[in-house]
Amino acid sequence: MTQPLLSRPGHGEAYFAVLPDRESAPAVAAALRTPTARILHHASGRPWLIGHWPDDGITLAEAGATRLAVIGSCPVGAERLAAEARRLRDLAQLDRLARSLPGSFHLVAALDGRLRVQGTASGLRLVFHARVGDMTVAADRADVLAAATGAEPDRRQVAVRLLWPVPHPLQDTPLWRGVSAVEPGHCLLVHADGRTARHRRWWTPPEPVRPLAAGAEAVRHALDEAVAARTAGGGTVSFDLSGGLDSTSLCFLAAARPQARLIASTWPGRDPADDDLLWARRAAAHLPGVDHVVWPAEESPLVYADLLDIDDTLDEPTIGVMDRARALAHVPRLAARGSRLHVTGIGGDHVAWCSEAAYHGLLRRRPLLAIERLRGFRALFHWPAGPMLRALADRRPYRRWLADAAAGLRSSAPPPVTAALGWGTPPRMFGWVTEEAVGMAAEAIAEAARTARPLAPDRGRHADLHAIRDTCRIIRQWEQMSARAGLPMASPFLDDRVIEACLAVRPQDRVTPWRYKPLLTAAMRSTVPDECLRRTSKAEASMDAADGLRRHGGQLHALWEDSRLAELGLVDAAALKDLAGRPDAPHLRHAIVYSTIGCEVWLRTLRPATRKVPS
Repeated sequence: MTQPLLSRPGHGEAYFAVLPDRESAPAVAAALRTPTARILHHASGRPWLIGHWPDDGITLAEAGATRLAVIGSCPVGAERLAAEARRLRDLAQLDRLARSLPGSFHLVAALDGRLRVQGTASGLRLVFHARVGDMTVAADRADVLAAATGAEPDRRQVAVRLLWPVPHPLQDTPLWRGVSAVEPGHCLLVHADGRTARHRRWWTPPEPVRPLAAGAEAVRHALDEAVAARTAGGGTVSFDLSGGLDSTSLCFLAAARPQARLIASTWPGRDPADDDLLWARRAAAHLPGVDHVVWPAEESPLVYADLLDIDDTLDEPTIGVMDRARALAHVPRLAARGSRLHVTGIGGDHVAWCSEAAYHGLLRRRPLLAIERLRGFRALFHWPAGPMLRALADRRPYRRWLADAAAGLRSSAPPPVTAALGWGTPPRMFGWVTEEAVGMAAEAIAEAARTARPLAPDRGRHADLHAIRDTCRIIRQWEQMSARAGLPMASPFLDDRVIEACLAVRPQDRVTPWRYKPLLTAAMRSTVPDECLRRTSKAEASMDAADGLRRHGGQLHALWEDSRLAELGLVDAAALKDLAGRPDAPHLRHAIVYSTIGCEVWLRTLRPATRKVPS
């Protein structure tokens, strides 16, 4: 790139940075400050926290020189946090607090000159750090640190993000040179010298040993607390009511709590076969105190809408830009109706359900159960016998699987059963990606494979955790976009306590060919009417995507006219323009161009760097 580029909060979006208690902190704070930023101080008077956050988005406590902050959506009271601050003697004590609080939040602490900064185990709230001047500074956004250091995007990391999909752990590497990420489930610890930093694990996924009945009660309790964390502030809160079990469950939990006025929001699909509206109205009939709003289906933006107009400042590319217009279409309407927060059912598919890959391990531990279920899955998904048997016989460890993926980026897609019963979908690169970009991505994968560890020992649990993290990276960006558009959003299924409750249930009780979402159905049995629990269908937006290609093909073509990716030598713009003119091409139907579009849109939002900490 010819000049340093950055993406930093420039439209009043929320962000924060954490500074050690050092003499140079005021100068660093000046480089991190935006016009709307606030500053909180160490006992010395030097800057500790700097950023922009809503009044109800932070809870603070002080006890002598000790500082604690919970930033995000969490009902922890100031009195409890103050008590935690008074008895804090070791930063490791905060593990207990972090594992007990509901909601979705960052936890920041200062104790005896040391710092602890952590996000969520899910990856919805991330932590980054970099050396800024003579100190280690942490932030919840990588671009904040890049702006302070004058760092540029790393071309190789952009090439990695062109992969479809990006395998673990490559998605944990920031796009900016000199900026490091803290893996979800770990915290950042900064030594009293203000420079030395290390990562420490504070969270591990639970063992999946709970039977359905006990697990269902724990899930209901966790979801109830997650919903309460969003409604306890009163006012008006809007909820998605798609008609699916996930959003319907949250609506009924919220309706049982009188603190907030509720709006249930339904966007019907354009496909005549889509039965979401039918099920949404059935649910609304049992919610007399809830204002049910049904938006006109024809007013819902299509996939690929407004790609050329996106100017959100994000710290990494996201395929979420494909549906940005659709995801935010209701924001001004709900805000006009008084909503202070919009709650989605996103994440239910990833935590209340689980990967069929669990049966790869169950086949060896409980063969009779696994064989019966696998026969059912084969009939349900039309899995061919040969590839299915080969997938079940595959015993490669994760590092070997990842190394093999590096050598096969141009390979054709394996049968769906290979990904369903394996470590995941092998990453691929496509014809419009240059050989140089493929080489850089392959090199990065091969390097990672030398030391990579799966997220869990068995394939099923690894696949579940990877799916949760991938989803959270998209929702993290949508939350920033939605807040900027005027209405913060939340997704309670992605709260750590909810994820823990779901992951603790035996996989054979979470995924089966015979029942749809048995865990969530059991959890909601006493909360959601039986009539609403009977749904087994699930709407999908393939018609909207196909129509979006036809209507917005011109925008896709224009996207590649002066492609930033092409300038970097990572894609063939002519091939992409040709593809944009063929809306029925399989590459577009199967969404594998999404990562390329996400990278292109992100690069277009970057602006020239304007300031950094003086050397």
